[in-house]
Amino acid sequence: MTRIPKSEYARRRKALMAQMEPNSIAILPAAPVHIRNRDVEHVYRQDSDFQYLSGFPEPEAVIALIPGREHGEYVLFCRERDPERELWDGLRAGQDGAVSEYGADDAFPIGDIDDILPGLIEGRSRVYYAIGTNEAFDQRLMDWIKTIRGKVRQGAQPPNEFVALDHLLHDMRMYKSVNEVKVMKHAADISARAHICAMRASRAGLYEYHLEAELDYEFRKGGAKMPAYGSIVAVGRNACILHYRENDALLKDGDLVLIDAGCEIDCYASDITRTFPVNGKFSPEQKAIYELVLAANEEAFKFIAPGRHWNEAHEATVRVITAGLVELGLLQGKVDELIASEAYKPFYMHRAGHWLGMDVHDVGDYKVGGEWRVLEPGMAMTVEPGIYIAADNLLVAKKWRGIGVRIEDDVVVTKTGCEILTGGVPKSVAEIEALMIAEHGEA
Repeated sequence: MTRIPKSEYARRRKALMAQMEPNSIAILPAAPVHIRNRDVEHVYRQDSDFQYLSGFPEPEAVIALIPGREHGEYVLFCRERDPERELWDGLRAGQDGAVSEYGADDAFPIGDIDDILPGLIEGRSRVYYAIGTNEAFDQRLMDWIKTIRGKVRQGAQPPNEFVALDHLLHDMRMYKSVNEVKVMKHAADISARAHICAMRASRAGLYEYHLEAELDYEFRKGGAKMPAYGSIVAVGRNACILHYRENDALLKDGDLVLIDAGCEIDCYASDITRTFPVNGKFSPEQKAIYELVLAANEEAFKFIAPGRHWNEAHEATVRVITAGLVELGLLQGKVDELIASEAYKPFYMHRAGHWLGMDVHDVGDYKVGGEWRVLEPGMAMTVEPGIYIAADNLLVAKKWRGIGVRIEDDVVVTKTGCEILTGGVPKSVAEIEALMIAEHGEA
């Protein structure tokens, strides 16, 4: 299993502390446990920022980073070992494990945080903290500050400045290391195999959830604990619903299936969309729309490179799709004027991609100082143009209605251009038909 090494977490903490002002502290709580129903919990997934700095997988934990602290700069509060609870809920690292396994300089029981953390904050002039992302913890932090302020007459020094920790952290997270790219590639490879399994399994008479089951099986078989997001398996007109969730419709002969799904490895996401015919053979109209979306997908890669700005890839997909829709008779007019008036938007209403990393819609600003962000090596993103022709669109010929196509790949900016991480899934009409016909015979 490809994972982020412990040494990288240490480098990240060091890099963050190097950006912090002298005499400051950064505080970051772990993700809370979420209740699914009554006393049943959702599968636990660590907060991405907390994971990025620690690799520590447990709830009820708090990181304190204190540059220059004599007794160690990385303090971790976490649950104590408890044989009875561990019998029910699984092993805990405890304070010893926090130091030996996760690199903490100091570790304290989470139950002692009210007694210890105010003392670590006291005397620090600046607190780095992501206010507003965890309301319950916001209140606890304010209570600790009040405790310190209540002792001012005894010489206590409360902090005089709060700074958004997420601003610094999210800028760091935008630039993927070699190890991060390896993990993302591993997740993409598993997801690619899952998409191929779904294509092979597809046949009329199954339901969307049968294909979702193929995805889930391949994800787990590859070592992924969970999908990176709710998988979309959308047949026929359902493919025109961008965030379709039901996944329970019947697969019918002659329809297309759009699958948008990816797994997560070590908290890093993959995000792949492929569209293919239920029976393995594109109709002429499906093929025409599909090849137009594919041309837009491939054109976008030419505009992802250092020095290019974020929006250039999207603009490239808009040009290809608008010109293609005119050629097919779905739009009328001059391409430049149609782009200027956004006449393509009823067919292509979303952007061509988003940042990708620990969150499937990853952190990072798309604009800096009002201008589109310039791409740099290590930035990762998706490329996902699509065309969606609503089943009730009476402005187009009936043969086009209900066709929805999206093709999505994951890329990382390199020194010379970009690397496609998701090349393991067939993408051309010929490749898809060959794969499916080999599985099912001639349609």
